[in-house]
Amino acid sequence: MHTVFWILVFLITFSVMEFMAWFTHKYVMHGFLWSLHKDHHKKDHKNWFERNDAFFLFYAVVSMVCFYLWGFENVWYCLPIGLGIMAYGATYFVVHDIFIHQRFKLFRNANNWYTRGVRRAHKMHHKHLGKEEGECFGMLVVPFKYFKQ
Repeated sequence: MHTVFWILVFLITFSVMEFMAWFTHKYVMHGFLWSLHKDHHKKDHKNWFERNDAFFLFYAVVSMVCFYLWGFENVWYCLPIGLGIMAYGATYFVVHDIFIHQRFKLFRNANNWYTRGVRRAHKMHHKHLGKEEGECFGMLVVPFKYFKQ
């Protein structure tokens, strides 16, 4: 397949993953699997790991299945899909876990209009300690009002 198609499928997959992260966060994490996500909103433990960390496994498995289908079943578009999911997962880890929540003390001095907006939006999300009445469920794409302040 032509390289342009691979890149296009990769970029579309990466972009769709932002919607999937929003949807999963709003309707699954703040829905029927709140029991796994609530320790992310209210630290009631001393562990570095959270039950919430289990959510990455679902998309990691989907990505690995794509790699399998590409490698062993010769389904060409599964490689850029698997890579797009994996790239979004890595981006999510860097932005959410490292940059926003400072699970590793990196990127502490990042301070431009985009990083301030993303941090504000996430802070508004975490002001709600329960599963109801949440806001700002996305990660990379957040409401414009958080960039204006």
